[in-house]
Amino acid sequence: MLGLKLLTDPRWANIAESNLEEILTDHAWCEQKAATNAITIIAYNSEHEDLVTALTDIAIEEMEHFKMVHEIIKQRGYTLGRERKDDYVNQLFKFMKKDGSRNDAFIERLLFAAMIEARSCERFRVLSDNIKDEELAVFYRDLMISEAGHYTTFLKFAKKYTEKVDVDQRWKEWLDFEGQLIQNYGTQETVHG
Repeated sequence: MLGLKLLTDPRWANIAESNLEEILTDHAWCEQKAATNAITIIAYNSEHEDLVTALTDIAIEEMEHFKMVHEIIKQRGYTLGRERKDDYVNQLFKFMKKDGSRNDAFIERLLFAAMIEARSCERFRVLSDNIKDEELAVFYRDLMISEAGHYTTFLKFAKKYTEKVDVDQRWKEWLDFEGQLIQNYGTQETVHG
């Protein structure tokens, strides 16, 4: 369904599980950044009422996920670490086309968001299927479903609001780029690492 070119090696879940405090901290900040991204898209495209409504729901849900992860961190006696850079996301950001019209930039931002949600969905599936911690396995299964909904929402709006970008073709380019990029990741206890 996601169209990803390279699936995550299930052994990544063992790396993540070897340092739950680190993966949970990274995950919390990923949720915060996802909420911020949704709000940014709203701020620059507020003329689209249906988009504002849907992305407001996503931003709230992402912050609810942040809160849920933070609660797990506290319950387990861990500490929410500092926000850290996400090199994977930064590389995707560099891939975004920066020239073109305002609409072109809007569509690129939606595809950027869809790409992150697609990979996060896939990583949460790997965690839910492969970690021994039953509580976290169920938690990540539920979040996987949520991320899949976000992914499809961003793609739907890209297709709806494009003026001249061939969204299907550009999405294929995003998938091809990400398929090459993700080969450099999968060795760290971070959501995209």
